[in-house]
Amino acid sequence: MPNHPTLDARVQWRIDHGTIDLREPGYRRTAEAILDAGLATEVRRLISAGKEADVYLCAYNGAPLAVKAYRLYRTTHRGGRPIKVDTMSWLAAEEFEMMRQAWKGGAPVPTPARRVENLLSMRYLGESDRPAPRLHDVRLEAATEFLQAVLTGVDGLAAAGIVHSDLSAFNILVYEDKPYFIDFADAIRVDRTGGVPWVRLTLAREALVHGFRALGNYFRRYGLAIDAEGRANRIIASRDRFGVLSDRTRRPS
Repeated sequence: MPNHPTLDARVQWRIDHGTIDLREPGYRRTAEAILDAGLATEVRRLISAGKEADVYLCAYNGAPLAVKAYRLYRTTHRGGRPIKVDTMSWLAAEEFEMMRQAWKGGAPVPTPARRVENLLSMRYLGESDRPAPRLHDVRLEAATEFLQAVLTGVDGLAAAGIVHSDLSAFNILVYEDKPYFIDFADAIRVDRTGGVPWVRLTLAREALVHGFRALGNYFRRYGLAIDAEGRANRIIASRDRFGVLSDRTRRPS
């Protein structure tokens, strides 16, 4: 299994060209873990390779589903240090809970199904021969309408209490002409802000501004713009129930 971006790209090339063999040791161990956990009755193929996790197209009694497997046996890109097994299981648990919270709130995410340790299963988005593409890899025919759907989706996530920490065209799937948000391991809860709410809300605002700017870079090719600061401010204001950010802004230094 790969350990750095160049090899990750090589794995993605093999995925795209159908040359990944699940009998290879690393993939075989993951496939066996998925089956042993009862998340699927069949592991069909690897469909995505990321920095810390891979996604497999599986089936449960013939019904397709996706299983995301956080790697237990490799170095991630987080400073190049090995990540402990319990940490990867925690990341899987965190992502599963974030997705479930978003889904319960009606936000456009793949429906989460189950989690076992470092594995989580969810609805598979795509056709039998290929998964739904990332927005980054799509040429939109109705860009204005799709942008509005994306912005509505971000609002929906916030209404469900979730702010995506890495919004970009790489973390949105396009399926049946609709956007679906993915990769929530580092998402920020804004419905539970704890004892220092301005810290959580400030982090969420920064993530939104960064994300809207990243999306703006993508949609610029269609001649469309996003008011990153304005949209982030409106979303955070809607979650700032006690006005803590405005109070701190007005507070004399």
